[in-house]
Amino acid sequence: MIAVSACLAGRACRYDGKANTVQALKAMVERGEAVPICPEVLGGLGIPRDPCERQGCQICTQSGKDCTAEYRKGAEAALALIQEHHITLAVLKAKSPSCGKGLIYDGSFTRTLTEGHGLTAELFIRNGVRVFTEDEWQEEKENSQKA
Repeated sequence: MIAVSACLAGRACRYDGKANTVQALKAMVERGEAVPICPEVLGGLGIPRDPCERQGCQICTQSGKDCTAEYRKGAEAALALIQEHHITLAVLKAKSPSCGKGLIYDGSFTRTLTEGHGLTAELFIRNGVRVFTEDEWQEEKENSQKA
């Protein structure tokens, strides 16, 4: 069993009310092989919602509203959920202020990337969960099929 960002599993829970469906991940959820999580929704943020970006330790909207508490609450709820299911691997949405791993938007709202992790990815990694972005997961899957 793995955890996947709900938007990757076809759930329309992105900030703009859309999904980022990866068919293979959606199929895994449908077969009961993966648990979908959306930390933003778990933290109490609605759909749709103002886009946020990480600015150091804070996560804010472009107008400056601080949503860090909701993102932190959602990250902690997501961690509790995956620990309850004994999940140690997660496929999370790249670049997200919650789920991004390795590269996230820099807080300038200019689609500029910077090194770093989203709050949920960071919390998962600190707690021993292997985290992949959807692209890393696809690459890993392809490489294992070639071997």
